[in-house]
Amino acid sequence: MKKLKYLFLLLVLPIIGCSDLEEEPVSVLSPDGFFKSIQDVQTAINGSYGNMAEESFWGRKFSLPLLLRSDMVGIGDQGTAGRRKDHDNFAVADDNGMITAFWPRTYQIIAGANEAIAGGNALDLADETLNPVVAQAYFVRAYTYFHLVRLFGDIPYFDAPVQDITAASQISKTPAADVYVNIISDLEFAKQWLPDTQSSSALPSKATAAGYLALVHLTMNNFPEAYDEAKFVIDNEGRFGLELANDFQDLFDATKQSGLKEALFTLDFNGFRDGNYGQDYMPALTGIRANQFGDIGGGWSVAVPSIEVYNRWDGRDYRKAVSLDTTGIFNGVEDNFMNFPTYDARNIQSAYIAKYSRFTGQTSNGNGRGSEHNYAQLRYAEVLLIAAEALNEVTPGTTEADGYVNKVRARARNRAGVMTAFPEDVAGLSQDDFRDMVLEERRWELAFEFKRWYDIKRRDLGATAFGAGGFEERPNFTASRDYLYPLPNDELQRNPNLEPQNTGY
Repeated sequence: MKKLKYLFLLLVLPIIGCSDLEEEPVSVLSPDGFFKSIQDVQTAINGSYGNMAEESFWGRKFSLPLLLRSDMVGIGDQGTAGRRKDHDNFAVADDNGMITAFWPRTYQIIAGANEAIAGGNALDLADETLNPVVAQAYFVRAYTYFHLVRLFGDIPYFDAPVQDITAASQISKTPAADVYVNIISDLEFAKQWLPDTQSSSALPSKATAAGYLALVHLTMNNFPEAYDEAKFVIDNEGRFGLELANDFQDLFDATKQSGLKEALFTLDFNGFRDGNYGQDYMPALTGIRANQFGDIGGGWSVAVPSIEVYNRWDGRDYRKAVSLDTTGIFNGVEDNFMNFPTYDARNIQSAYIAKYSRFTGQTSNGNGRGSEHNYAQLRYAEVLLIAAEALNEVTPGTTEADGYVNKVRARARNRAGVMTAFPEDVAGLSQDDFRDMVLEERRWELAFEFKRWYDIKRRDLGATAFGAGGFEERPNFTASRDYLYPLPNDELQRNPNLEPQNTGY
């Protein structure tokens, strides 16, 4: 948040996360001892936001595997850490260092939300004063569990602060179906009480909660509910201050993002850092080694699209030009991607992700680390596509569903202020063809925005995506195993009640 500086009190006073229960029970932050006012509740919630913008969550450990497990991004530099390559190759073990790092961080985020809810409820304030603030914590808890349940299935579920270390260290898993019930309940509370608009998209609004309800229901194949929630946002776009950005490039220009109205919720990096807080590694991980563009020291050539992404993406689509770097600047001269390895052998002959390394804004570290990017977790364009996909499942062949896709495509035809004829409007598709089309539309509109893996899973596309003829052939992919991550081995050792391990690990 450019205007909302994170308060780090709850980050340096450890809130017990799941993996801390036995070995690192440093302290328990008591709601009775800390919460004296509604401002203290907001401080606790800000602590959760701060934990999201940390290296072990969105800064790198959590976000990078989401990219690598899609069918659009692979490893460029083969000398990179094996724990990263294992996600790309579907060879992840239960001691994978990415997973063991982000698991406790997610539970710290949840713990901060639980502390805020409990502390706020103890203040004996009127609902009208308390609930619009504490509803942020309900959203944060739902947001975090939504990621966890999609990645792990059955998981430990905490909905209150940890007060009894012994009892918490013996908790068993909650079935995924029950976790989803709780997520929906939290989001419905947030939708009821959050304000229509916020001062920053880094704070959730009523539209944020409704948009996530739409996405949760879409994930669960509850298509009527997904459509209703998305339609609620669309019908009230003016009330919620939402609109598509005119120029698709602006969405990924860190110097322009705060002035746009498309994001329903962002994780906001500020171009400063405190240790691993505020450390955004995505420009470095996706950037071209030795590239002098932007004067950030080049990238690391870790997460790179397969050449098939470039080959199969229609060159008339402006979103391709925004999303991919096909040239770099080396020794002061621009050159194309076929020659990238000439300037550093760790580069590969492929177009690179441009969304995070092209316009990083202010950075606090080399290679674009500690960037000024806002990472949109949900954009209005995606809400339109959710409505279209869900409506096609409920009532195929409507001009209404066509219209939602066409609104997204109309923006894509605006090539930096010059209107083009591609992509064309859709009309008259069968239900099956529309379903295929909207998933492809999500592929291009949301390319490299950490969405594709979830689409592959929810639509059971793995065999096609990673088989012969897919964008990335990954013969090791096994649907019965790889749609879920393994539960961290160190967690299972500390708490055998979390057994059994997920299938295949």
